[in-house]
Amino acid sequence: MVVLLALLGLRIFEACGSNIADLGEEHGHRALRVHDKSGKMALVPLPPVVARPIDRAVNERTAAPILRNIHGGRMDRHPTTRRLKHLAHTAGSRTPRMHPHTLRHTFVTTMLDAGVNLRDVQIATRHADPRTTMRYDRARKNLDRHPNYILAAYKASGT
Repeated sequence: MVVLLALLGLRIFEACGSNIADLGEEHGHRALRVHDKSGKMALVPLPPVVARPIDRAVNERTAAPILRNIHGGRMDRHPTTRRLKHLAHTAGSRTPRMHPHTLRHTFVTTMLDAGVNLRDVQIATRHADPRTTMRYDRARKNLDRHPNYILAAYKASGT
């Protein structure tokens, strides 16, 4: 659950709606097919750090949801939220209001802090409007990342 939300940036309904049949390979990459807010199918690549825990969760099963409740049925957002709060509490997290969207928010801000350009983050999050992605950019007032420095370095290089 955590890797789907925090390392893939899935929305809670995308993670809970994912099935084992949605896992596959595409152009040599492990991938997960998810249905986004608009109902369109999106292909999300699975880096090894994400694929391994998914494979452990799936185990030998060949069908059914990836995320299961204690009865083996599909998890929905409510038990997922409760489980996430329990995990955060057990880990000693001091986040006052842990929620599944907190992990998606962390996914976006971490990508932006790592220097991934806004357009690529928008594509990864499947935001239709770049302004939605920009709302997550808490570092936009960080002058170290200001485009003027990139332009100046480009001009100074003589290219």
